[in-house]
Amino acid sequence: MSERGLAPGLRYFPDHFDRAAQEALVAAIRQVVADAPLFVPRMPKTGKPMSVRMTNCGSLGWVTDKERGYRYQSTHPETHRPWPAIPEALLALWKDVSGFDKPPEACLVNFYDPDAKMGLHQDCDENEFGAPVVSVSLGDQCLFRVGGVSRNDPTRSFRLSSGDVFVFGGESRLIFHGVDRIYPDTSTLLKNAGRINLTLRRVNP
Repeated sequence: MSERGLAPGLRYFPDHFDRAAQEALVAAIRQVVADAPLFVPRMPKTGKPMSVRMTNCGSLGWVTDKERGYRYQSTHPETHRPWPAIPEALLALWKDVSGFDKPPEACLVNFYDPDAKMGLHQDCDENEFGAPVVSVSLGDQCLFRVGGVSRNDPTRSFRLSSGDVFVFGGESRLIFHGVDRIYPDTSTLLKNAGRINLTLRRVNP
């Protein structure tokens, strides 16, 4: 086990961003959303809508739909415009905590309404698994669950708060993880209830 009793490759930084830094990040993400509006992703094959809304920033963005499934692409699926740039504060975070010598290419922005959740899944659509996934929580608290590299491995849950940063890399780069629930009204950061999750990824070697 590593720091805080976590499996090797997992790192947890509670309160990494103070309130002022969180507010600045939210302002930057609002600008991202103005340029690249939130959309509802749909599951491959079934077309079932996911409970989160999402967008991206960076040279690439993660998308999914019924016809073509999970993938990265350089343009917004609805506006067909290039994604906006990743905010400088997130690039600085990557340099601080990733331990990887190349910058992130994608930042997935997930917005969770109070009743949204995310089932256990792996982040495995990238071509570069040597780089970690760096996750930032903003807004309401959530119950975040992590397991192992097999879907049936035991899981452990964390109650993540606004400003927390979670990193999964190394031996834990391909762990299953998900969000079981949102705790409404546990933060005053956002104008309305809900949670923003930002995940920085390196897609290509």
